Amino acid sequence: MRMRRRIVLGAAASMVASPALLACSSKTGHEEAVRDLRKPVAIAPGDNAALLRELVRLATLAPSSHNTQCWKFAVKDSLIAIRPDFARRTPAVDPDDHHLFVSLGCATENLAQAALAHGLQANAAWDAGADAIAVNLEATKAQASPLAQAIPLRQCSRGDYDGTALTPEELRLLAQTGSGQGVRMLLLTQRPAIEQVLEFVVAANTAQMNDPAFVEELKRWIRFSDDEALQTGDGLFSGATGNPAMPRWLGLKAMGLLYRAKTENEKITKQIRNSAGIAVFVSDIADRAHWIEAGRCYERFALQATVLGIRNAFLNQPVEVGTMRPQFATALGLGTSRPDLVVRFGRGPTMPWSMRRPVQAVLA
Repeated sequence: MRMRRRIVLGAAASMVASPALLACSSKTGHEEAVRDLRKPVAIAPGDNAALLRELVRLATLAPSSHNTQCWKFAVKDSLIAIRPDFARRTPAVDPDDHHLFVSLGCATENLAQAALAHGLQANAAWDAGADAIAVNLEATKAQASPLAQAIPLRQCSRGDYDGTALTPEELRLLAQTGSGQGVRMLLLTQRPAIEQVLEFVVAANTAQMNDPAFVEELKRWIRFSDDEALQTGDGLFSGATGNPAMPRWLGLKAMGLLYRAKTENEKITKQIRNSAGIAVFVSDIADRAHWIEAGRCYERFALQATVLGIRNAFLNQPVEVGTMRPQFATALGLGTSRPDLVVRFGRGPTMPWSMRRPVQAVLA
């Protein structure tokens, strides 16, 4: 999932624009909007329709490939169906829709955690015939777990980390959350193993940046200013990577000037080396049901990391470049299993938040 791409804008901005031009974006409005998105919603006792809408809202706070929010929710009585929104595909980076279905899994896990906090057990299953995840809700004792409380706070933090190691207890708690049915997680904390992953990330990143289709698709999903992010409610907000806000035309010019493999690879190298470790999520079988499960496993991992004050960000290049994925799997000793996600983690600052579309926009 492509929420880890840092766009080189700062230097280009100083070359082609004045501070007054860069300040024209509605930063305050964007910050207020993202805070409002994450505020709890009061639900009157017995208002089942409002409760289901709230569960959908919390599900949409999950990560998605390029923040495309590639999902649709159909709500009826005690059933919520989560369907892929193929109009929001990213075929250049995700030709087999792997990341799309991982994204649906992330949303499913958020929904399940939030439902339990509201006294509902969510029983989710992939229905291949309906091309949907069917989530049946049954009344149970409410359990507001720390993972559920972390849903509004979770983010993919694409900044630098401080390089400190995690404690054995923190690693144990993360390891508990990252496995599921037919999915397991490798936690790599030794430097030789991290350096091996780094080699594959840099090689795959270079291949992607030399692919015009990949670059053009990436440009379409970048939101260069607070205003643009507010208007669309989706996409990769440049401010979330610590870059200055600017008009779209200027952002595209900046990318054309300075978006180069060498610079990006140097940044990636630094960020991997200042991480506490790498998590690799692996599916036993390469099909949609397992990709959804991988998304659920990752989201539990991300929520647990949030509870612990640990940041994480995707480095999925080695699993996105199809010719490199088998080599990456072999290097990790995975045999025929498919590596689904590559995630760096460590301690670092909170970054600006990304937007979400309103609930009515994702209801089928």
